Amino acid sequence: MLSKSATLALVALLAAAPLANAADAPKLTEVARFDHQATGVAITADGRRFVNFPRWTEDSPVSVAEVLRDGTLRPYPDAKWNSWRNLKANEMAPGDYFVCVQSIVPDGHGNLWVVDPGAPGNERILPQAPKLVRIDLKTNAVTKVIPVPADVALQGSYLNDIRFSPDGHTGYLTDSGTKGAIVVVDLESGKSWRALDGHASTQLDKTVTVAIEGKPLRRPDNRQPAFGVDGIAISNDGATLYYQALEGKTLYSIPTAKLADGVTESDRAAAVVTVAPTQVTDGLWMSKAGVLYITSPSDYSIKRLDGNKVETVLTDKRLRWPDTFSEGPDGTIYVTASHIQDTSWFKPGASISQKTELFSFKP
Repeated sequence: MLSKSATLALVALLAAAPLANAADAPKLTEVARFDHQATGVAITADGRRFVNFPRWTEDSPVSVAEVLRDGTLRPYPDAKWNSWRNLKANEMAPGDYFVCVQSIVPDGHGNLWVVDPGAPGNERILPQAPKLVRIDLKTNAVTKVIPVPADVALQGSYLNDIRFSPDGHTGYLTDSGTKGAIVVVDLESGKSWRALDGHASTQLDKTVTVAIEGKPLRRPDNRQPAFGVDGIAISNDGATLYYQALEGKTLYSIPTAKLADGVTESDRAAAVVTVAPTQVTDGLWMSKAGVLYITSPSDYSIKRLDGNKVETVLTDKRLRWPDTFSEGPDGTIYVTASHIQDTSWFKPGASISQKTELFSFKP
């Protein structure tokens, strides 16, 4: 029989063991397949499923779609909003259409918000294109468009993902462009501002090499992915914002009170907390259970924060660039695989129409 101290040591050892090695580790389930590159996913309180397709390597025929139960896609909220085409850019008002949608997130108050950085090909921002679009999920109609002005969505910026305060009044976005920042939006007035603009925590880490299974991921001209602050999550009480650069190895946080309008940048910088060492990361998600999930594209994994370290939840070779999370009403976690390493950016000759998937797992 083990002594009390030995028993406690064994319990601690088992608790510290990587979750992915446990017999009851979560299993990855394919939910849907797409003929185009999907990045964002949104699951609503009643279980509706939405995805978005950015215009990165192709002029995607649909930007935002509802995934119906039979797997087919319905342009959302309608065909008109999804009718932008790059070749007709001079004929269409960028503020009235989805130009290059990067993410879609429910706010918990009956709305789906669409983040449009307005930069097809992840390149030059089109004038008046960066915006947030609010869609009422009951009426399936656009009820508000918030333009992000040029002094906030700077040329070279790329609005990436958004999280909301619990009261639904404030949005927090990552700008993963050439000068990383957190963009804060008053969703009532539409006013927006940049925070931690150029701060080390929002910039890419030049010591990090993006690699897949240890092999550096580079374009033909030897460039690697160069994205600053990308993943973002908010605590369930709305008091703490978590964020990380894609090309980074550190998870940071800041009290949301320090992101309010009027707080000085020096005060914000002093409030930044180093949470944990991590790895190249795209998406973050704070679950309803209070678990922070983290994607790990380099090793096809989903990880989670455990104190001041991360542990592996699951690893699956089908997760070719796990990108963005969402959570279903029953606690199921959904994640897109955006196949960034398989695009024509990194594989000359690859089809511009990149096939992708949506997966789920139950913690």
